[in-house]
Amino acid sequence: MPTELTYLAADSDLHPLWQAIHDRLCAGTTPETLTTVRVTDMNHAGLAQLRTWLDTTTRRRRRTSAVTITVDTITVPVRDLLNVLDLTPDQLVTIVELAIDAPIIDRSATARTAAAHREQLWQYAAGQLPGLPQLVTRMRSAGLGEDDSDIRTTIAALAAVLKQLPVTPPKPLAKLAHDTVGDPHYFDLDRLAGRRLVAAIAEHTGQAVPARPDLVRALLAESGIVADRLSATVLLFNVHTTGDGPIDRRLRDSSTPVALTLLDLLQEPPTLGPQVLTVVENPSVLEVAYLNGSPRPLACTSGQLRAVDHTLFRLAVHHGVRVRYAGDIDHAGQHIAAIVADTYGAELIAMDADTAQQAQQRPPALASVPSTQADTPAIYQEHDVLLHRLLQ
Repeated sequence: MPTELTYLAADSDLHPLWQAIHDRLCAGTTPETLTTVRVTDMNHAGLAQLRTWLDTTTRRRRRTSAVTITVDTITVPVRDLLNVLDLTPDQLVTIVELAIDAPIIDRSATARTAAAHREQLWQYAAGQLPGLPQLVTRMRSAGLGEDDSDIRTTIAALAAVLKQLPVTPPKPLAKLAHDTVGDPHYFDLDRLAGRRLVAAIAEHTGQAVPARPDLVRALLAESGIVADRLSATVLLFNVHTTGDGPIDRRLRDSSTPVALTLLDLLQEPPTLGPQVLTVVENPSVLEVAYLNGSPRPLACTSGQLRAVDHTLFRLAVHHGVRVRYAGDIDHAGQHIAAIVADTYGAELIAMDADTAQQAQQRPPALASVPSTQADTPAIYQEHDVLLHRLLQ
């Protein structure tokens, strides 16, 4: 490399100039068409050097400079600078790459390539999912946070499933996922691919995308896809039934809490008799009720509401059962309680301010004492004050 190029690249006073030129070239400007460049953070020595090179005698006499200043930005005529220094555009590239210690990469070309690649992807999506413009639009709006190969797999998987609808005979969701992509968990409903499957089937059948988990499963079932109906259960204890089905008999004959799956409640739903059914958040409440011989009809939904929980509430409302609900006195518990009350008209118990105050006055032996009102800890259903109000 010529010595003068190395010298220019190594001049620290000129570094802001080379950085500005490097940025412009990376943004897509070619060295042949680069006429001027704006430079910030140029020190007095660098500015003086540029003016020494560029300001002719005539300019000095007229007190006009080729290098203009606006606040903290100077404008440098790059083409004039190349002429004065007898440099070619290719030599300019060599200088700035050496000065910045980074190659010139045309980011605009990279962006154009990426944009073309994305357009090809969405054309592929539209071709594979011709009847789902809303889903394709939402996927496009979400962008490519996923790996490109992953989203292509999702598109192909959705297209493969839609060709089978309605699935006959019905098939479990996990089996469908396994047979489609080799992974039984691929369409799990808490995964993005599972949510997109639900959206695809809703649009395919002309329905709104359901929000509640029981309605999601009902939508899938209409198309012959059976989401998990066996792993999640509700617990029932002392619940009165008047029917003669197997679930009715199981509830009547058992002296201990009974676990019912979503399949039980959908396939052989019990006929619930007139009663006040208290639904709680924590299974330990039913354990305490059993150990103490409580006769109160109880059910447990175990925290956040799932499809099996919503199905139990709908069954109770259908049979005219008076439903009461109680959860832990904390943010999550209050949120769940509000959903139950708003959706199913349940009466909330053992969650009011009086219950909370009494419980706070009787903290567990080793519980820490809150320093402020904001530090008030959660009050769980295992507290004696809550249990007394629930079971007595």
